[in-house]
Amino acid sequence: MPELSRFYNIIIKMIYNDNTQHSKPHFHVYYNEFEAAIGIDGELLAGNLPIKQLRMVQAWAAIHEDELYSAWNNAVKMQPFGKIAPLQ
Repeated sequence: MPELSRFYNIIIKMIYNDNTQHSKPHFHVYYNEFEAAIGIDGELLAGNLPIKQLRMVQAWAAIHEDELYSAWNNAVKMQPFGKIAPLQ
């Protein structure tokens, strides 16, 4: 599962061809023992995160929405995608 970004101990990844479990464009977030699937629009699809980290991830996703959709489009076609800048 390629890593998209990493900031404040939050790791964000996207899985290639991952449109079966959640058909909505999304990414996966890992923070300590927490895991979640987050829609590119910021919706929490599965799992959980502490509210502070969820809000940071949602802000990051809003800033990088176009890059996330581009990465998603490549991922479902099994094509490589690059990293996205972290939240500063």
